[in-house]
Amino acid sequence: MEIALHIDSATLARYDRVRALRFDGDQLALLDQRRLPARTDWLSMRDHREVGQAITDLVVRGAPAIGIAAAYGLVLAARAGARLPIEERRAAFLAAAAHLRAARPTAVNLMWAIDRLLARCGADPEPDAVEAEARAIDAEDLAANYRMARLGAAYLAEGSGVLTHCNTGSLATAGLGTALGVIRAGWAAGRIRQVHAGETRPWLQGARLTAWELLEDGIPARLIADGAGAWLLAQGQTQWVIVGADRICANGDVANKIGTLSLAVAARQFGARTMVVAPASTVDLNTPDGSAIHIEERDPRELLEYAGQRVAAPGVEAWNPVFDVTPAALVDVIVTEKGVIEKPDAAKMGLVFG
Repeated sequence: MEIALHIDSATLARYDRVRALRFDGDQLALLDQRRLPARTDWLSMRDHREVGQAITDLVVRGAPAIGIAAAYGLVLAARAGARLPIEERRAAFLAAAAHLRAARPTAVNLMWAIDRLLARCGADPEPDAVEAEARAIDAEDLAANYRMARLGAAYLAEGSGVLTHCNTGSLATAGLGTALGVIRAGWAAGRIRQVHAGETRPWLQGARLTAWELLEDGIPARLIADGAGAWLLAQGQTQWVIVGADRICANGDVANKIGTLSLAVAARQFGARTMVVAPASTVDLNTPDGSAIHIEERDPRELLEYAGQRVAAPGVEAWNPVFDVTPAALVDVIVTEKGVIEKPDAAKMGLVFG
């Protein structure tokens, strides 16, 4: 039976004050997440190519936020081609969609948002219609986050310790967050005793972004090195590992930030539970299981250097996958706005999303 925590939207909104992007019709402004928390720089994008590059360069990151940014990138493309003859306008819109689709290969929300806009506006990419659909994607994600926060927090017993990985808050979504939304709701309801956040190498999204968001909300956060997660779980200090997802397969396998798999393994070993929180747009029934996911590998220099300075031994090589796949068997709960799946498998996933 589905149970949602009774907590009003005004209370949740107190923990939802950060935004990753703003769109005013002619430009997309992105909060440069590479500079946080030291600086809060906003970058203006007036062209879909700039948006695609910003996604690739991690100016904006987090699967839902990437999808929303791509949707607004297509609005900019539609406005740029508005005066073209209809066939040329369609071709330019398709080309812009292909460019944005290639920005990052693993997060399915990017493809989902683009495909939705192509299906509903591709035949006639009239700018106002494209913008209306992009804004609908944005608004639906925000509503989904509030619903998931209530659904996920209902699983937290009073006095719970939670551990999260990477950044899944307002910076990664339309607002409130996925996994961090559940944590915010749990904290607001007095169910969480302690929040731990893994640093999330090599881009330090946990140390820079998640810790910053939590402290902005007045939620005390304790930062740990990525390698300390298993030992934290072994000490019994954490009852839940709560993470987001970049893709959820038809059988319940989950692709998420590198390091998620090791936390799920440790949680199972030491009696904690793993919760994955993601909107339905993250579910990809066309991907049967995790073996079919293309895992993005980024520039090895992200590991070999820090702040542009070489820190690794001269001559050493690096391997830099930025996602891993957690098998469904290690996931206790998947929370989406369409429902909660306990102990996910293909049959249960099909009932909710088929």
